Amino acid sequence: MNQYYPNLGSTIKIAGLTLKNRMIGSPISTPEIGPDENLTRDNIAFYGLRAKGGAAVITVSEGIVHSSTGKSHTKHILLDNRMSLPSLTELASMIHRHNCFASIELSHGGKFAGKRSQSKGQDKRFGPIDEIWPDGTHVYEMPEELILEIADSFGKAAAMVKEAGFDIVLVHGGHGWLLCQFMSPNTNKRTDKWGGSFENRMRFPLLCVEKIREAVGPNFPIEFRMSGEEYTEGGYDINYGVEIAKALDGKVDIIHVSAGVHENRDAFIITHPSIFIEHGCNVHLAAEIKKHVKTPVATLGGLNDPDMMEDIISSGKADIVEMGRQLMADPFFPEKALTGRKDDITKCCRCFSCFGAYLTTRTTVCALNPMIGREREHEAAFAISTPKKVLIAGGGPAGMSAALQASARGHEVILFEKNSRLGGALLCEEYIPFKQDLYNYSQLLAKRLAETNVEVRLNTELTPELGKELNADIIMCAVGTVPVVPPISGIDTSDKIVGLDAIHQPRPAVGDKVVILGGGLIGTETAIYLDNLGKDVTVVEMRNAYAPDTSEMHKIALEVTLRKGNVEMHLNTRAREVTDEGLLCIDENGNEVLYPADTILVAAGMKPNSASVEALRYAAPRFFQIGDCVKVGKILEAVHGGYYGALDI
Repeated sequence: MNQYYPNLGSTIKIAGLTLKNRMIGSPISTPEIGPDENLTRDNIAFYGLRAKGGAAVITVSEGIVHSSTGKSHTKHILLDNRMSLPSLTELASMIHRHNCFASIELSHGGKFAGKRSQSKGQDKRFGPIDEIWPDGTHVYEMPEELILEIADSFGKAAAMVKEAGFDIVLVHGGHGWLLCQFMSPNTNKRTDKWGGSFENRMRFPLLCVEKIREAVGPNFPIEFRMSGEEYTEGGYDINYGVEIAKALDGKVDIIHVSAGVHENRDAFIITHPSIFIEHGCNVHLAAEIKKHVKTPVATLGGLNDPDMMEDIISSGKADIVEMGRQLMADPFFPEKALTGRKDDITKCCRCFSCFGAYLTTRTTVCALNPMIGREREHEAAFAISTPKKVLIAGGGPAGMSAALQASARGHEVILFEKNSRLGGALLCEEYIPFKQDLYNYSQLLAKRLAETNVEVRLNTELTPELGKELNADIIMCAVGTVPVVPPISGIDTSDKIVGLDAIHQPRPAVGDKVVILGGGLIGTETAIYLDNLGKDVTVVEMRNAYAPDTSEMHKIALEVTLRKGNVEMHLNTRAREVTDEGLLCIDENGNEVLYPADTILVAAGMKPNSASVEALRYAAPRFFQIGDCVKVGKILEAVHGGYYGALDI
């Protein structure tokens, strides 16, 4: 028995396999595959790193079983093409190399196929019923011969991945994809034998499972992913989810309980929990389903704490826990948890940087882990030539990231922070409940620094004179930003004006009626925080959108959260003057409007601390500029800038 987590670390037998622990890496989008639609060496390295960290199983996403009708985006592995076999074989071998079982997701987009696939010849979409969408898209009712063909394709795909060396298959029956479309009474209105009753709606998914079982045999595990609840208007609830699970019971080997429907914006941030949703938000669905089935049940939903996972297993809410983004933030989560190093786990902060990159630049990144997307670069050590004396100005995430990496490579490092604590801008998140993971990350970096030979000098500003006195070889400047103060009448003299430091205390130093000047990401999240505390909050933003500086996925989370709250958002509105009553503005129609306020919180943006940068630029033979003092960014740019800056020394 594992001495730290006896339940989480215990084995479990699934069909013919014995899993070494109860942790599985859930499917997560594959980095952009090759132009020939085969896996690249980079793709294989991406999954190899996840396997190396100690999980029992790593699941590869997303295999399409019927590519002529099923592709919904560009990152699909084509499981009906024998040319996929070589790279799949290499991938399974890579995962096995790290004492880990290999699984792969079998999927079909159904009526959402073709939406982002850029596939030629996929101009006709098929779903359970014939329908015309508001944008004119025609979805055709899937004929029976195609239903039977696709069911066969699930079996054939399973046979090929078994041949490639995979140990498990995961059937995607959740999130609004094809099988979910047939199971849900909200999307399946057919009146033939493939719809009209619960038994008929389950006929197609169960046929697919049957075809897979025929192809792989009795001792090859089949995992079935389902949405325990759809969380969308007209969608099914947990009671119906229980019935789905009961129909699957005994026919599959793991019932994997997720939630939501991908194409519904409100449900998307439950399927992929945002910072505004509690960790383990979907565990209750698995717990309810587990009461009604004998098949082992897996759960997931923003899980990033081994203590919570241990409780889930020990209390019988689920038999297995699954992690997606968490194994990007820290692939070694399982190993660290089971060897007593839980305090060294980098916990996913749910910032959606990974989703943002995936949807825009088609790349794979993690804000907190610079190795993600660059795994092959890290397969060989980064050797240094001659150790250098490195002085780092600034103890925020960029400075700490640089210090850790420079020290690990053998350089002599001194880190200077002019304030009394390390953390930089992330210290402002200390008392905001939905930003705790990000704040805790800053403290984790500080803890890691304390365990190295880096000399940390707090309450000390690195000056040019000090740099020369210490005979530095290199200065790395990570001095961050300074706030933008708009040239508004009264802003420098009014006692109503506060900055972001007003929220860096257990109770924000603001009145009951707060006007926030600036509706960027910082201003919007601050508004949500103050609204949650019961403040009367108004946001004034001169642009035509709030939080334009965030990713699409996080913007969805903001929209849903703001809709549930009471924040007044005024766009296309320009502040003119701070008065004794509040903030006088010009609205989008050119009219003067006064927004009464006890407090006006300035969140008009940040700009690089250029003065401090220029003061240090020539204080050492080499000078590196990293983090926000180069260009104002997010946590990703800070952490990656520090990390890779240190690799360049």
